[in-house]
Amino acid sequence: MEPGPADRTGSIWLKRLGQLRRIALPGLALVLLSLHSARGSGAAPASEVLKLKRAVITNYAAVVSATYQDSLAAVKDLERAVKALLDNPSEKSLSAAREVWLAARVPYCQTEVYRFYDGPIDQVESMINAWPIDENYIDYVADDPNAGVINAVSNFPALSRELITSLNEKEGKKNISTGFHAIEFLLWGQDLNPAGPGNRPWRDYAPEAKHGDRRRQYLRIVTELLVEHLETVAAAWAVGNHPNYRSEFLALDSDVALANILKGMGALSGPELAGERMTVPYETKEQEDEHSCFSDNTRNDLTYDAIGIQNVYLGRYADRTGRKIEGPGLHDLLMRLDPELARKLAAQIETTVACTRSIPQPFDQAILGTSASPGRAAVKQAATASQTQSDTIVKVAAVLSLKLNL
Repeated sequence: MEPGPADRTGSIWLKRLGQLRRIALPGLALVLLSLHSARGSGAAPASEVLKLKRAVITNYAAVVSATYQDSLAAVKDLERAVKALLDNPSEKSLSAAREVWLAARVPYCQTEVYRFYDGPIDQVESMINAWPIDENYIDYVADDPNAGVINAVSNFPALSRELITSLNEKEGKKNISTGFHAIEFLLWGQDLNPAGPGNRPWRDYAPEAKHGDRRRQYLRIVTELLVEHLETVAAAWAVGNHPNYRSEFLALDSDVALANILKGMGALSGPELAGERMTVPYETKEQEDEHSCFSDNTRNDLTYDAIGIQNVYLGRYADRTGRKIEGPGLHDLLMRLDPELARKLAAQIETTVACTRSIPQPFDQAILGTSASPGRAAVKQAATASQTQSDTIVKVAAVLSLKLNL
């Protein structure tokens, strides 16, 4: 398999972030230098640049808050759909819960660009969106009908939120017991169908099902936990909820806040999307290495992650009701300092969004075959595009006089 830009071991972000695995950016120190002197006779006055920086940071906080509020509303819808399933198990109620889960991924994936700088989400992300997941840690699988916590009655006679929370990643990163992907597995089951997602029978939640009562209890608990964890993050960014993280963020030195914003964009673009979520499954061809493997929603996850990066760069967000948050973004700031670079990054981000959308469904089939097959070519192209924009984000940090050191 020929190496491409997303595979390069010498890429800037993979060097600087120490071969980042999933969510960890421990110990990354910021060395903040003074603002660049004027870049030629047409450069904006320093006072105008500083004022624009504050406007970008203020609008960023508004975009973050709106996205988390939207995501919280979506998982509350999911909680209601799960309750309907548990109250009246049927093919219809299970299908409805699945549709609401898919809808909840749209706003949540757009929040992932707010990670990686030790903000509120980084305190609970492992409980919300951790992956990949060993499904037999939770419930039965095709080759082991007694697998998982749900079936381990002697080991775990009483299920509780405290128990389920304590088991998350207890014996390894794939031992996931909570969050979106635990719920995904409980709604879809294993994906044993090459042409589509998993197809857990609705009768798993019927009273006569083996350990059906425990399965219902488990699903109810993890859905409630998901709502509660997102409530803490949404509250941390809420307007007027002082003192909270939003007020602290807005009080930061402008360059510190901008460095955090860029770190979220760069880390999601490079090590996470280009690396973990696309290059790793591209290389292994393993279904369990894809992000949402039970529902076959991986392609959509990638696209909305890419859109989240675009939202931050352009300073905008449109929620599920059509309400729009718009204001100065990094693009506006960069246009005052280096218009050519600003337009270049805007085009690269648009390319990444388009490339993720072009990956054929389902993702677990797209990664198979030879490097010349359309699916694999599309995955590699998307990974390359995402890594390229990550490298450009590093250049943006230089223009803003933000130097990143390990």
